[in-house]
Amino acid sequence: MPPKIILLVEDNPDDEALTLRALKKNNILNEVVVAHDGAEALDFLFATGPYTGRDIRLMPQIILLDLKLPKIDGLEVLRRLRADSRTKILPVIILTSSSEEIDITNGYHLGANSYVRKPVDFSQFVEAVRQLGLYWLVLNEAPPVL
Repeated sequence: MPPKIILLVEDNPDDEALTLRALKKNNILNEVVVAHDGAEALDFLFATGPYTGRDIRLMPQIILLDLKLPKIDGLEVLRRLRADSRTKILPVIILTSSSEEIDITNGYHLGANSYVRKPVDFSQFVEAVRQLGLYWLVLNEAPPVL
């Protein structure tokens, strides 16, 4: 059985550390690949740039995607994922501090599976990550590997 990878697309080092800590605190021990901007996320997913040669059959089980990213923003990353047959059905959870209605609407229009606003309080954040992990990594049936 291939490893269940989580792709965390997050440019803020504090939010990255909090997310990794919350995953660990909830005993979510999946391999986490961190992309620090939208371009790096796309390089990982499509095995280009520094990820050339990566086995593209090993796709993440979930993608935790921030919206406000350098180089290529999260909505554009989502647009490109949904436009490609290799990544079209990957579960994408927008995990962001934005509560702007336009971001929520655009995220769902572009095919996000879920939109979660990052809680400010760490204990609430840990609980949100626990619930995300429980649902997306345990209960949810992932799409078959093509």
